[in-house]
Amino acid sequence: MDTFDLAVIGGGTAGLVTSAGAAFLGAKVALIERDRLGGECLYTGCVPSKALIRSAKVLHLMRRASDFGLNPPEVSFDFAKVMDRMRQVQAQVGKHDSPERFKELGVNLFSDAAAFLSPTELQVGAQRIQAKKVVIATGSRTSIPPIEGLEEVGFLDHVSAFRLSKLPRSIIILGGGPIGIEFAQILARFGVRVTVLEVVGQILPREDHEIAQALEAILLAEGIDIHTCTKAFRIEKDGAEKIVYGECTGAVMTFRAEEIFLATGRRPNVEGLNLDAARVKYDGKGVVVDDTLRTTARNIWACGDVTGKLLLTHVAEYQARLVVRNALFPFRSKADYRVVPWCTFTDPEVARVGLTETEARERFGDVKVYRYNFGDLDRALCDGEAVGLTKLVCTPKGKIIGAHILGPQAGDLIQEVVLAMRKGLPVGALSQTIHVYPTLSEAVRRTADQYYREKLFSGPLKTVLQFLMRFA
Repeated sequence: MDTFDLAVIGGGTAGLVTSAGAAFLGAKVALIERDRLGGECLYTGCVPSKALIRSAKVLHLMRRASDFGLNPPEVSFDFAKVMDRMRQVQAQVGKHDSPERFKELGVNLFSDAAAFLSPTELQVGAQRIQAKKVVIATGSRTSIPPIEGLEEVGFLDHVSAFRLSKLPRSIIILGGGPIGIEFAQILARFGVRVTVLEVVGQILPREDHEIAQALEAILLAEGIDIHTCTKAFRIEKDGAEKIVYGECTGAVMTFRAEEIFLATGRRPNVEGLNLDAARVKYDGKGVVVDDTLRTTARNIWACGDVTGKLLLTHVAEYQARLVVRNALFPFRSKADYRVVPWCTFTDPEVARVGLTETEARERFGDVKVYRYNFGDLDRALCDGEAVGLTKLVCTPKGKIIGAHILGPQAGDLIQEVVLAMRKGLPVGALSQTIHVYPTLSEAVRRTADQYYREKLFSGPLKTVLQFLMRFA
């Protein structure tokens, strides 16, 4: 029976980063993946969705040709070719996750399912292996809600949608979170009639309410039908269409479409691992871990979606790097989620770090909020992307406790604020930093400028400044 320093179960982002990092440090590593290396991000998540988002945006821009002083072209598309382009992108990105690359790194690959026999012994297909340390990185999958008739009529999700070669004429998306909203805009721009049903009172429930409302207005203008506070409770088949019955504040509503898309959350992949044999505790959210990402078994760690923390690829990578240190070395580091950004890749994008305005007021009481509209930004006007806003949430003394951007390239623009928060820089530091003109990044600086305008040019300090100017 082969013995390894570290066995990693799962070949997605978390498992790949863990395996590569441990092998680089000289550990004998076993990487176990029952399907393909690359995981959800490569095959059914980040990479294919962003490829489709880009194609949909190019199509949308072509239709807007007259906005840029151009003669409108005759616009058409072949969806099969769009999907071919998506797969070409997957193949290019997938080179980084190829079995050959990991074998060159010295990682031992096992292409089968794994199950614990004990905390240090695993059954992998017909083989048994032993490992001093084990990392569980099995990810998550679509959570199927208990809606009457859903299983019988069938549905799409973010996995099956990437296998489509032909678009439905109409679709009902259950769930207004990032996956649901990104797909809503993609499909609508490709000509599908889209209806979104969201249980809570806003789309993107985890985002700042003002930002979510502004994005909803943009999506409505693109023809997407959105119903918040609406819970689907029954689904029926009627010929070529599916009927969704929803309830909103006691009133029953019906929605009809050719297809249903499920975007109602995630559930951890723990089935079949035999975690009880490893003495690893888990619940409906995932494998239970402490601040160092160690499970209830002393030699077993977990990282990525299976931990039920923030289900984001960049968080999975961060956790994996932490697990490599904690599993292989005697000193432990704790995970720090205080400054974690994320982005929903609609057009315009929605990016966030820290607290929403509501969360900040609940926690701190008195807060300062500074806003700047992209409609006033020179570069956004030049680019024809003058929609959205930047919003900074701060303490009265200027500590940044939250930032929210709805605008072009928001996922890139938020990083400046992420670094400032990470290093404890006040909002004034953003204002005092020279930004290239004309760029979209000026939106962050102009938002921060308002801190000084408020501080210096109102109240008693304004009077002092006016007095001093007499002696200049």
